[in-house]
Amino acid sequence: MSSQLDPGGPVKDAAPLKASSPKPVSPRFSPPTDEAIVEGSTSDVIEAEDGPQEEDEFLAEGWDSTSSNASTSVTSSVYHHTFENGRRYHAYRYGRYPIPNDDLEQDREDMKHALMLELTDGKLFHAPIGDDPKKIVDIGTGTGIWAIEMGDLFPGAEILGLDLSPIQPQWVPPNVKFMIDDVEDEWANGSGWDYAHFRSMALVLRDLQKAANQTYRHLKPGGWIEFQEIHGKPHCDDGTMSDDDVTAQFYQLCVDAMARFAMNLDVVTSVGDYLERAGFVNVTCIRRKVPVGTWAKGKTMRLVGMYVRETAIHSMPSLAKAFANLGMSEIEREVWAAKMREGLDENHKHRYFNYYFWYAQKPEYPSKG
Repeated sequence: MSSQLDPGGPVKDAAPLKASSPKPVSPRFSPPTDEAIVEGSTSDVIEAEDGPQEEDEFLAEGWDSTSSNASTSVTSSVYHHTFENGRRYHAYRYGRYPIPNDDLEQDREDMKHALMLELTDGKLFHAPIGDDPKKIVDIGTGTGIWAIEMGDLFPGAEILGLDLSPIQPQWVPPNVKFMIDDVEDEWANGSGWDYAHFRSMALVLRDLQKAANQTYRHLKPGGWIEFQEIHGKPHCDDGTMSDDDVTAQFYQLCVDAMARFAMNLDVVTSVGDYLERAGFVNVTCIRRKVPVGTWAKGKTMRLVGMYVRETAIHSMPSLAKAFANLGMSEIEREVWAAKMREGLDENHKHRYFNYYFWYAQKPEYPSKG
């Protein structure tokens, strides 16, 4: 018997999501209600595949991410790295972000990009930025793959990618450049931006409100901001996942570990609150359900599920530094990794994550109020 997922909203018959949100405010968008969520696509209902799935359906190909040690935007000191637990971390603002920046992590970031493109049928953004944006900033650019593709898509636009790690390639479109900077510092990257893009950033920003406020000030009137965020809390609509499922337990470990770095993994469900308080209007949320594993019917959704599973598996070594702050030994981490690998291969459990696309607009004219 097959089960159905509705990856978009409104989901009138679905129970509301239960995700924690920051306490200091009275949220309008947390968690997003059916009214706050717009429908993704009428063809996005997916079913569980009947019968066994072939594990070799998608051949594992190498992800060729090239790290760079050259930039005209920064001084050489920011290219220094530090090593811990056999992984490489950025030296600039060391400790600010507890995830490595080595080739393994770059591969995982590029896999997440491929996941997003499969999920959205190749769309790089959802905000209605028009056909001729002039200035685009990618905050938390990572390997720079999104900024590079936007540079190809809009050759007349100036694209700037910002990150703490100097891992972007040297050979890029002429309209794309990268800068090493901490977005949570005072903004020093110009004004008049048409579009500001954040991906997988809301959950790692220590002060999301400050980032939203600064972006608002430096966008041009009528400019757009967008957050693309996956929420790693597992859900299930058909009862095949128990409350004490290993993935749910692991997610709670991640929540506790990242909280030590002042990061809230559940904040992705309420990004709209921060955008509204910053002054943005036309706040919109698109929520998509993404299967965990290859249990879904349809090759595209199975591919998405494979990417989700692989990025989850590869996240465990990347979180070694965060888990060490919980007092977890290397052996304990290895045990958890083995449990997760085994659990994520259980295709009879129809788990899914929610992927949130939040976008909003700076008013064309300042409020008179």
